[in-house]
Amino acid sequence: MYQEIDLSKVNYTFRHKPLLIGGTAMEYYELRKAGDDVDFVVALEDYEGLKEVYPEPEYQEDIWGDLGVKLNELEFWKCICLFHYEFLAEKAIEKEHYKIILLEKLLFLKAIAMSKKKYRKDLKLIVLKFLDDQYDDEKWKEKYLKK
Repeated sequence: MYQEIDLSKVNYTFRHKPLLIGGTAMEYYELRKAGDDVDFVVALEDYEGLKEVYPEPEYQEDIWGDLGVKLNELEFWKCICLFHYEFLAEKAIEKEHYKIILLEKLLFLKAIAMSKKKYRKDLKLIVLKFLDDQYDDEKWKEKYLKK
């Protein structure tokens, strides 16, 4: 079950609310349980600020050119597949200290990463949720939304 995320242990004041993505966003939408890490995309100025506060190499991440700062289970990414905060945060759900990616944008992220089995599974879960929400017919759901 989704729980609010405590960002107070991060020694940095964000200028823009970080955007929650990944498994914890999947859990927020009640699609599956989150893994051990909590992924955020942050605005460029916040990424640069985090890099200044945490300059040591053990905090720096680079996955195929997506740069991030990792603080224990919290990961703050400059972009995902070169898609930046401004695009991904459009119409996001506002929380007190962060935002949650819109389900349609999460679907987009999973689709562009679908070459990996894990993301294909997530993609299917999101599509099934859209269809389940769209159709009220129980017979249709039973026939087409077998999980």
